[in-house]
Parts: sequence; structure tokens; C-alpha cells
Amino acid sequence: MKTRPVLTTAVVLALSLASFAGIADARPGNGGSMGSRGSRTWSAPAPTRTSPYGAAPMERSIAPQQAPSYGNNTYGAPAYNNGGMMRPPSRHPFLTGFAGGLLGAGLFGLMSGHGLMGGAHGFFGFIGLLIQIMLGVFLVRWLFGLFMRRQNGGASAGNGGFTPAGNAGRPSPGTQRTIQIGPQDYQAFQQLLLNVQAAWTQQNIPALQGMATPEMVSYFNQELAGLASRGERNVVSDVRFLQGDLSEAWSENGYDYATVALRYSLIDMTTDMMGRVVSGSSADPVTVTELWTFVRPASGGGWLLSAIQQAR
Repeated sequence: MKTRPVLTTAVVLALSLASFAGIADARPGNGGSMGSRGSRTWSAPAPTRTSPYGAAPMERSIAPQQAPSYGNNTYGAPAYNNGGMMRPPSRHPFLTGFAGGLLGAGLFGLMSGHGLMGGAHGFFGFIGLLIQIMLGVFLVRWLFGLFMRRQNGGASAGNGGFTPAGNAGRPSPGTQRTIQIGPQDYQAFQQLLLNVQAAWTQQNIPALQGMATPEMVSYFNQELAGLASRGERNVVSDVRFLQGDLSEAWSENGYDYATVALRYSLIDMTTDMMGRVVSGSSADPVTVTELWTFVRPASGGGWLLSAIQQAR
């Protein structure tokens, strides 16, 4: 008899989570704020013309909870050493080889119904899905920790529609330094916006691995698995870049970061397995404003998506 209240509570929780997942936007990122921005993860990006009120705080990130201060423009709980200096981030933005492949291919297969407790068929299947997601988060953290331990051992019209932000060069604390972003970088950001949306619609995890950090790929895995568990698929099309500008760009710990505000329109609809539209529209585009953060090695190389935040 004592187990009935517990079971009832679990059912209510499961239904609430399922309802919440169905309400969220279905495009990449599900209309949330997630990812990492180095030591600025818990710090509010500078406002821009495209996003004058800044960005929503991070909801999901592997970065330690810390909020470096830039005047009063912060959110989250601050974390400092005894001497008053900000603690550097302990996470690495990249994983390669076996670990990256495991995150990209393994987690989606596991959470889309081919793993523990038979996916999301029935109540216990749904509980199994939640357990799988928790295991996935644990696996991501463990792999990042393992990688770090090994590492420690050993604009204008020419900018593709982007305009420069006057506050992008503000002073940075600690060992950070501001960097210059050029026309080729802006073009890369715009192309990544389009390519990520296309790979998302195709559920092409290997393609996403080449465009985003493993942390972001793991979030995309979870979102795609959640859609699959409900017998749904999100289709994004007719993506059109409208406007963008730089919020801030800096270098730290051997990596360059750039946060840019992006406004774009798209057709965003979710269908069931029969192709019937269950949310969104196949004809009416929606306009979205988000702040995307990109990262690359300071020594050179391609940019990867490392965070998405919703504009306020």
C-alpha cells in the first residue's frame, strides 16, 4: 500500500516531463539555452543591435557553475578562489576519436529505443528512457574528465550580413584577450547556421559531429531521442539568415571563442510517423533570435558550435 503514492508521484512526474518536452520548440536546441562558452559560460553575453536585451542564462552546461563579473552584467552564482581570482574552467571543448564517435553515434541509438528497458514503450519504457538520459549525462562528464586528465599529462556587407558590435572589444579578466573576427569568420558562422539546421532535419549525427562540440552533439542526441520516443520527427526547412552581429570574441587556454547574435527565419514543424503535422506549420515561417557561440583552436582550424542561447 505504501508503494502506491510513490508510483503515483512517478507517473505525475513522467507525464509532466513528457508534456514539457512537447511544448518546447523543436528546432535544434529546442528553444533552450545550452552549451559552454569557456570561462564565460555563466556570464551574460554583451548586448548587440540584433539582441539588445542580451541572452537567457544557460540551462544546461558541463562547465562548472561560475560567473565571472563584467560590471553588473552577470547571472548565476559567482565562484572565486580565496585570493579573489576567478577559477579557470576545468573542461575541454573538444573530444575526438573514439570518445567523439561514441557520443555521436552511441547515445542516439541507445536513447532512441534500442537500449536499456526497450526504449520508451509504456510507462516502464519511459522510466528507462529517463535512466538512459541520466546515464548519457554521466558518460559525457566521465569522458570529458578522462580526456582532460590525459591532456594535463602529456561588420560590413563583406561580412555576410553581420555588423560589428562596439562592445565586442571590452577588457577581459585573467589570461583572456580579445580577438579580431574577419569576413571569413562571419561567413563560416552563417554557413554553420544553415548546415546545422539541415543536418538536424536529416538526423545526421556524423554530420553534426563535424559542426559542433561533443557536448552540443550530446544535447542534440537527447532531443532527437525524445522526439523518436514520442513517434515524432522535427522538420526544419527554408532557413534564411536575416541579420547578425558580434557580441564578444576572445581567446583563452589555447582556444578562440566568438559569440554572435543571429536572427533568422525558418519553417519549423513536427510531424508524426504518418507525416501529419502535430505542431508548427508547413507554410508559415517563424523568426528566431539566438546567440550562438563558436570555438576553435587558437592555432587555427574550423569553428565548431559550442553553445546556443535564446535572446531575451
